[in-house]
Amino acid sequence: MAPKIQGNVSGFIIQGFSDSPELQLPLFVLFLIIYLCIVIGNFIIFLVILLSSDLHTPMYKFLQNLSIIDISFTSNVLPGLLHRLITKQNNIAFFRCMAQMYLCTSLACNEFFLLTAMAYDRYVAICDPLHYITRMSEQTCAWLISTSYCVGFVCCTGHVVLISKLLYCNSHVIDHFFCDLVPLLKLSCSDTFNVEILTYVIGTLLTFNSFLLTLISYIYIISTILKIQSTHGRQKAFSTCASHLTCVIILYMTLICLYMRPTTSYSMRRDKFFSLLYIVLVPLLNPLIYTLKNKEFLTAFKTLRKT
Repeated sequence: MAPKIQGNVSGFIIQGFSDSPELQLPLFVLFLIIYLCIVIGNFIIFLVILLSSDLHTPMYKFLQNLSIIDISFTSNVLPGLLHRLITKQNNIAFFRCMAQMYLCTSLACNEFFLLTAMAYDRYVAICDPLHYITRMSEQTCAWLISTSYCVGFVCCTGHVVLISKLLYCNSHVIDHFFCDLVPLLKLSCSDTFNVEILTYVIGTLLTFNSFLLTLISYIYIISTILKIQSTHGRQKAFSTCASHLTCVIILYMTLICLYMRPTTSYSMRRDKFFSLLYIVLVPLLNPLIYTLKNKEFLTAFKTLRKT
């Protein structure tokens, strides 16, 4: 018998990580600790930059907005995951599922463009330091940040519109721990060719180009650093860029592995692992990577603690 097809489903069931009851509590504790660390760490970055006048520079404004995106990104997924682990209620409404998918994709795009802007900021600071103040003025910084948000939230609306119009079979179980693009496409009984083409187009025009711009910036940055005569100067220049480059590599590689491929190659375990990397690992590491060796930030943090 052919499966019954429904055009407007009322909701889905999130399968999560495991059906074993004995694993629910350990997973809940683990993800609760991770979520609290992400929120507290990124909120400290946001607050220190906000309250310290010495950190009101383009580099730290970008970092402050990166913290906002990281908190928003994880708050879109982890609280729902924690609720399902503790209550064992895996149902999610159709509209809420579409909203979660939209926020995940748009916030990821926001982070792409913001990291590209941060790469440009480092490029100007190292390769053209004499013109840094004019090229990275407050207006330019504000324009780059606002453009990152606008493009990220606009470019992902097409996915939501197309996916919301797909037809779904009797099985509404999403084999994932949140509403993601590829698992939803796997559930559909409709032709998903248009959605996949849109994913590749956006991935090529926006995501890949932003990665290419970041890569070009770092080629110029590294070549300029290697020309510095002082060993201390080279180490200082490398330390300001290494943290940003590390986050860029982790984020782009995981998302390229997730989305820039056909849905026929979808693997449940592999995709859940990569999703955890960019939802949990990057926001968790950002506060550590950007602040532990940053003397300016640590000085501002110690000053605020004393006041």
